[in-house]
Amino acid sequence: MGEQKKGSMKFIVLLTVFVIGLVTVFVVLDNRGEQSEVTDTSANQEPISTENQPTLGDEDAPVQIVEFGDYKCPSCKAWSDQIYPQLKEDYIDTGDASLSFINVLFHGQESALAAKGGEAIYQLAPEAFWDFNKNLFSEQPESHDEQWITEDKLVEVAKNSVENLDEEKFKESLTTDGVEEAVSIDEDLVEQYEIQQTPTVMINGQILENPFDYEKIKSVIDEELEDK
Repeated sequence: MGEQKKGSMKFIVLLTVFVIGLVTVFVVLDNRGEQSEVTDTSANQEPISTENQPTLGDEDAPVQIVEFGDYKCPSCKAWSDQIYPQLKEDYIDTGDASLSFINVLFHGQESALAAKGGEAIYQLAPEAFWDFNKNLFSEQPESHDEQWITEDKLVEVAKNSVENLDEEKFKESLTTDGVEEAVSIDEDLVEQYEIQQTPTVMINGQILENPFDYEKIKSVIDEELEDK
């Protein structure tokens, strides 16, 4: 009977050691996965290239703010109404920060058409882009599912944004290779930075968890300014 007990105890000890060993292996592998994820994320923290992107403010400002937005997106309209004006007053108009807009096409054909409208304005009258941007967001209806972005609507908004707009030239620009290429570049950036929601706001390469938390936006910008 004593030998049986010793054998049972030995088996239990060996089993316990085996289980502990398995747990240790899983913990190590899990930690490696987390470290790899952190490394991959930090690799994307370099400021994004905004060359040939519509940019408000001093392009050489120490803080670069990038908005990934979709004209069809209600949250983007809300950000344009609520956050943009204060951000412009506090940091862009003072020369501390610049703001660039990159199109996201999460809502299909209407998003794509609106993006082309913005790029067409940027190429025809770059100084009027931000007026067009804000005016188009202001036209967004309360009903999210309502189809409202049409060529006629883009012409209407463009006329309200650009003095003496050449309507025919604007319409023709919507289908030019230059505009198509500009939208395609934005799509590539959305994929490269793995943008999952709109609006997504990036400050000097850092993607904010909540783009509507203005106190957090201020703290990130102020920290970046202190480091310059």
